[in-house]
Amino acid sequence: MDNNVSWYIEKQVERTINNLEKRNMAGYYVNDEVQLLAKLKEFIPENSVIGVGDSMTLFETGVIDFLREGKYVFLDKYRESISSEEKKQIYIKNFSSDTFLCSSNAITEDGELYNIDGNGSRVAPMLYGPKQVVLVVGINKIVKDIEAAEKRVRGYAAPIDAKRLGKDTPCAKLGYCVDCKSPNRICNDFVIIRGQFIKRRIKVIIVGKNLGY
Repeated sequence: MDNNVSWYIEKQVERTINNLEKRNMAGYYVNDEVQLLAKLKEFIPENSVIGVGDSMTLFETGVIDFLREGKYVFLDKYRESISSEEKKQIYIKNFSSDTFLCSSNAITEDGELYNIDGNGSRVAPMLYGPKQVVLVVGINKIVKDIEAAEKRVRGYAAPIDAKRLGKDTPCAKLGYCVDCKSPNRICNDFVIIRGQFIKRRIKVIIVGKNLGY
């Protein structure tokens, strides 16, 4: 990577982490997957109950395999042949997990977390329940402000995710959001997290590469 680009990203990450701290959340930076998994080992004690939200980032970085192979009680919503009812029960158990892991659709340089969800099973535990929430985000998720966050998610991330999920929505056909009223739309819950009562309950690990959508 060009040294000037590296400098720009370093300053952007620095601002973001400083502002997360001001909002009672914690921010960390790691260079790659190896450092990421080491940080997760530091944060998550063995035998902890771990839940996860939908996230391509967790697969790309090897976090899902890390949880499956580690000494954790992993509430694995991705296991083969899982039934809809079993998955629903996992969503409920996530609220009482020791750690809930997911990503964020966008994070502003001012330290705000912006997420859009389909049924709330990802954003709800972020808001309440688990003892700690650990978000893994690529540098591509950092944006200037909330306006840029919504533009990023609705105009880019959501259409790609709808396509991945095989949703019968206009964005999955057109490649851009038309703010549809489709019963299959995945943009139902719009959540901005601007702070926390419990200091460092939410921990954001920024990985120095592009990850997820």
